[in-house]
Amino acid sequence: MGRLFGTDGIRGVANVDLTPTLAYDLGRAVGHLLEAFGRRVVIGQDTRRSGDMLVAAVSSGLAAVGADAIQLGVVTTPCLAHAAASGEFAAGIMVSASHNPADDNGLKVLSGGRKIDDEVEEGLERLLFQAESLPGMPNGQIGRITRDARPVEDYRAFLVSEAGDLLRGMRIGIDCANGSAAAIAPDLLRELGASVTALSASPDGTNINLDSGSTQPQALAAAVLAESLEMGMAFDGDADRLIAVDERGSIVDGDGVMGICALARLAEGTLRNGILVTTVMSNGGLDRAIGAAGGRVIRTPVGDRHVFEAMERADACLGGEQSGHVIFRDLTVTGDGILTGIQLLRTLRDTGATLAEAAGQIQMLPQVVINSTVRHRDQWEVDTEFAAAVAEADARLGARGRILVRPSGTEPKIRIMVEGEDADEINQIARELSELARARLN
Repeated sequence: MGRLFGTDGIRGVANVDLTPTLAYDLGRAVGHLLEAFGRRVVIGQDTRRSGDMLVAAVSSGLAAVGADAIQLGVVTTPCLAHAAASGEFAAGIMVSASHNPADDNGLKVLSGGRKIDDEVEEGLERLLFQAESLPGMPNGQIGRITRDARPVEDYRAFLVSEAGDLLRGMRIGIDCANGSAAAIAPDLLRELGASVTALSASPDGTNINLDSGSTQPQALAAAVLAESLEMGMAFDGDADRLIAVDERGSIVDGDGVMGICALARLAEGTLRNGILVTTVMSNGGLDRAIGAAGGRVIRTPVGDRHVFEAMERADACLGGEQSGHVIFRDLTVTGDGILTGIQLLRTLRDTGATLAEAAGQIQMLPQVVINSTVRHRDQWEVDTEFAAAVAEADARLGARGRILVRPSGTEPKIRIMVEGEDADEINQIARELSELARARLN
């Protein structure tokens, strides 16, 4: 039996890999495993055209086993998590493929606002492959399918409370990636007093993440420069990531955002236990900057779920990923692009620095990441030629750098990261390994 769940739920091409039948079966499995009979499960979606179809299917599956499906419509994943953590719901299901192209979609299951752990995922997978044997309810016990705007209003109120007057009078650019952020961010930031230039805020079901958002913030950077804006914020399709742009048009990734916030909290004594939690992909410059300021960095495998679990173990309040997932554990249980932007602005206001000045405190090491599309992403270690080339390059770098190769958990790609002190050297190594991966792993 192949594993359905990757690092961020179930993903695949909508109506090909991720079918309405699979979504229906997941709804039945969630209702059964999480004992949701007679209880409510909250469901959100991003702007993909396939979202309505999959929400209808997963809602029907929940209703079939006696759970009430509460549909929120188009919302951000952090909004869905906020609702799921309220205690009113047995679980939450987000229909989104995050930063993936529009043809993809995904199913992410939350319990208590958090992504479910490996044990629950394995239980759901077992039930998915025997879904037909799960008992259905008689007519009088079939669950209801309804819409409810109140959880969205509650989440919006939470953001307004956190922002206060931070944005009043600011000139900000945002890139909504034609995704979920378009439904909340432009109006919210204007309500908070900002002058907002909104890019990619007209979703049509097919343009989510298209040449936009946190994975491609270049248009936002150009807009910040052209319109003399104070900062830019780029979100991904479900708005759980933030990539910032400073007033000079330079991109500040998740490492930079975390580093800025961590250094400020270290200085004021509010970075709990002096710990910042990051993944193995984060830049080594973070370790140096945080260490020099008296803190320390804990690294985890890739995935914001791993980050949050490590934050709990270490009792840390700040952690995240280079890709822009940043978790403020004293406020939420998940990455939240809009909330991260608010916290970044609060840090800048408290320190009196511009974003460019704050980012300049952290000297990032040259780092290159190449995503190579391959058919056999999980087999790189057993391909002797490719594995030997990785080992040889790693030995060549020695203490001057590092190499990390890992299969993507959400796409048919292998990610090759090379970091070191010499930009030309690491670029050459990354290119050579990427070319060899395409030749050997396809």
